Amino acid sequence: MPAGPPSLLHAFIDESGQRSFSVTSSDYFLMSAVIVKDDDLPNAAAFLAELRRQLGRRPGDPLTFKNLRSHEERLHAAQQIGGAAFLTVSTVVICKRRFDPDRHGWGTDEDTYTKTLELLLERLSWFARDEGNIFEGAAPDWRLRRGVMTYTVAFIVRYRLASLRALEQRLKERPRERIAWDHLDPRGGRIEQPTRVELLQLADLAVSSTAKAFEPDRFGNTEQRYLETLVPRLYRRGRAPLSSYGLKIYPSCGESSAWGRRTLEGTEKDEAPQVACGAYVRRSA
Repeated sequence: MPAGPPSLLHAFIDESGQRSFSVTSSDYFLMSAVIVKDDDLPNAAAFLAELRRQLGRRPGDPLTFKNLRSHEERLHAAQQIGGAAFLTVSTVVICKRRFDPDRHGWGTDEDTYTKTLELLLERLSWFARDEGNIFEGAAPDWRLRRGVMTYTVAFIVRYRLASLRALEQRLKERPRERIAWDHLDPRGGRIEQPTRVELLQLADLAVSSTAKAFEPDRFGNTEQRYLETLVPRLYRRGRAPLSSYGLKIYPSCGESSAWGRRTLEGTEKDEAPQVACGAYVRRSA
């Protein structure tokens, strides 16, 4: 048995954007996980309570991005998350307009959600594995292992627990599985309402703040300041690129040839949000 108490971690997951590939849907679909160590759950609850107080909200009021109407409130919320050293954020960004359904093999609403969740679960399992790789082997009881993560997904319409269980089973049966399942809760993930599990509200704030750096508004503008303030909290793994862990972009620059071949100076207008954001992340890594 390893020395010291086990490292139990919790991930709270929410998404932003539309899953469909219709011409009127969002250009990007994102999913973020806010990771909190078990010992820091009280700190996270106190953080939300203090943030409500700072924003003039009542105790227990839902803190979601859409409920923060002004830019100054949204920026303040992102700044506070960026300064919360007990949190780690990992986000997956799906670039739907650079996606080739024939090449990548999926293109339905559910495919979008499940692929994004798959990429995020990879990163969550790696994070947990790194927390527990100070010893070899696994304790028989998962609660005694070092580096195990539970994960709770915010409820969305038409995605039920049975769908999540089916996805988990399909991924486990793949011959070359990238997810370190020994470091994820063997009971599987949960699906909950943010009003019942309030730390899902942190995931909502994180993913919506990030989405603003990618998804243009009706005038074609993006807002990167929210994401810039979150950068200190993004998942880093050694000297690996931040875009591989804390901000995974899929398809990546290399897979998205039209984007990958251009420099910042030669960027077309509809590519600018992603390239400019990627340049910022590279500078911050």
